[in-house]
Amino acid sequence: MSETVTTAKAVRTAAAPPALGGPGLFTVLLAAALPLVDFFIVNVALPAIGTDLAAGEAVLELVVAGYGVAYAVLLVLGGRLGDLFGRRRLFLGGMAAFGLTSLACGLAPGAWSLVAARVAQGASAAAMLPQVLATIQSATTGARRARAMSLYGATAGLSMVAGQILGGVLVAADVAGTGWRSVFLVNVPVVAAGLVLAVRYVPETRSRHPEPVDVPGTVLLALSLLTLLAPLTEGRAAGWPLWTWVSLAAFPIVAGMFWTVERRADRAGRTPLVPPSLLALASLRRGLLLILPFSIGFSGFMFVIALALQQGAGLGPVQAGLALAPMAVVFLFVSLAGPRLIARHGTRVVTAGAVVQGAGVLLIVLAAWRDWPHLDFGSLLPGAAVAGAGQALQLPNVMRIVMSEVPAARAGVGSGVMVTTQQSALALGVATLGTLFLTLVPRLGMRDALVATLLAQLAGTVLTGLLSLRLPRDIG
Repeated sequence: MSETVTTAKAVRTAAAPPALGGPGLFTVLLAAALPLVDFFIVNVALPAIGTDLAAGEAVLELVVAGYGVAYAVLLVLGGRLGDLFGRRRLFLGGMAAFGLTSLACGLAPGAWSLVAARVAQGASAAAMLPQVLATIQSATTGARRARAMSLYGATAGLSMVAGQILGGVLVAADVAGTGWRSVFLVNVPVVAAGLVLAVRYVPETRSRHPEPVDVPGTVLLALSLLTLLAPLTEGRAAGWPLWTWVSLAAFPIVAGMFWTVERRADRAGRTPLVPPSLLALASLRRGLLLILPFSIGFSGFMFVIALALQQGAGLGPVQAGLALAPMAVVFLFVSLAGPRLIARHGTRVVTAGAVVQGAGVLLIVLAAWRDWPHLDFGSLLPGAAVAGAGQALQLPNVMRIVMSEVPAARAGVGSGVMVTTQQSALALGVATLGTLFLTLVPRLGMRDALVATLLAQLAGTVLTGLLSLRLPRDIG
């Protein structure tokens, strides 16, 4: 009798899905923070990198763009590989590679070796990050999943602001004479600790019916993103040569080919890289549309404000980074209230967040107009704090909305699609709003160029608010 009971328990245990406990959740959220911190941490370090490595503006833009483009291009593939070979395995491999490539960035002897290391770092991040959302989706349920998704969104938003602050502090601290190199070297001990925790606390999950890699879809998605992001990020610094216009003209053609191939594969019963049937989920489709203008405005603002504060207002890297500290602090505390607010008021919380963020951007515009060139922590405090509150009401909740109806079997694909959308939009924000700002500076001066760029971001915030009205009223 006891043997029968033991056997029954063993069967139930084997059938039960793996559980992601508190330490495991902390570990995957730590990994989620690393790639986003590294996207923004270099913004305040670029002047020091340029001086030390004698790098021109075009090469410095590649330090940012090389990472962002490689990251965006390979994210969906990273999600698919996790479904296929096991998410914990890809997570550990991607995290280890991220640590090694961060070390390579920190030890780079020249500008072009730094660019190459940044591209490799972006690729390793693309292997690691999709496993975070897929693991949360597969190893949690109910209220625990809702809380984990909210924490993921809060981590993502906080990382983007904290990265810029941390970058300024590290560059100024000049730890052991490393200067700007410390913004990359700091990842190495963090990754080492993360690997130790992951081996012990992160469960293995994978799709029950994994599909082989969609090679045509992977190639066409990579070409689509490259033809769009490469010319936009490098065009202005390179003087808009012919290849940039040819690439932009090719983008809609390649994107159309990608969509056709994916739709045919979906109709044939295969699982393409980005299944069009997955986009039939209203929560995912409408959430992704909202992420685009939000992330474009967020990353564009962070890039432009770093340039304006250092090159225009004459602040050092620490002061430029700490000027955004109120945004990070308020974002953290407001995002923690997100699950309760969503439970009570539904997705209209996102709409309210857009209104609050718009008010914060307007306060920053007024501060720039009134106080320039003496823009500092005090003058930015009200606007940064209000904008941070608005962002916290949007980003964590939208990420939870996007993944709310994605089946666990497609968690890797869904997370890859969402993070690719976000990362592509972050790269577009630097390319578009950054280009607008740098183009206007010689004509209008630094203050008016900053004001014009902030007003462009405000228009994106209005669009985000309008799109939020189309979100499903409640989150599943």
